[in-house]
Amino acid sequence: MSVVELLEIAAIILALAIAIIGHEIMHGLVAYHYGDMTAKLQGRLSINPIVHIDPVGAILVPALLYFSNAGFLFGWAKPVPIHIPTVIRNGGYNGAIAVALAGVSFNFTVAILSTILLHMLPAANGAGLFFLHALLTYSVVYNIVLGLFNLIPIPPLDGSHVVVYLAKKAGYHRFAEKYQSIGRYGMIILILIIATPIADIIFAPMLKLINILLPN
Repeated sequence: MSVVELLEIAAIILALAIAIIGHEIMHGLVAYHYGDMTAKLQGRLSINPIVHIDPVGAILVPALLYFSNAGFLFGWAKPVPIHIPTVIRNGGYNGAIAVALAGVSFNFTVAILSTILLHMLPAANGAGLFFLHALLTYSVVYNIVLGLFNLIPIPPLDGSHVVVYLAKKAGYHRFAEKYQSIGRYGMIILILIIATPIADIIFAPMLKLINILLPN
């Protein structure tokens, strides 16, 4: 394996780790802002990747996608524990919505900052600049995909939590409860979506946005 390939793999791993771990930490930080100490007490506000690693989502799935030449990588970290009753007690349903959107807000912020830096960088001459270009490029890709994917309103994705808290805020508690009950089938639904042509419809706008953001 060449030096260039090793540098690219390192950039992929680092970009994906920042995207998925930062996503989870932000959920915990916003919950902490509303008085929920759960994530802090369990050491989950740390940037230490070891405390966030999900063996399947952070290692097995990305590795299988990479070595099968899937064309994209995807993964997830262990969800940061949130005590929603505490958040709602201190911040209302708006606080709960803020917690739900904290992860995707982080992803979009990183994607925007990475895009700006990419457009400012000189050509990738030398190993250092090549690695930086690769890291920022993959940061745009993974953060856009992770952010937009998590906005899909299917449990357990963040978009579903927003729907539930908006419904409860509007007084539609029965609808919220029925909607949450979909959660038991959520992972099955998501797997079916990803494994069928529906995935092309979902990922198409993501890829279009990524192509707009990345330098030509």
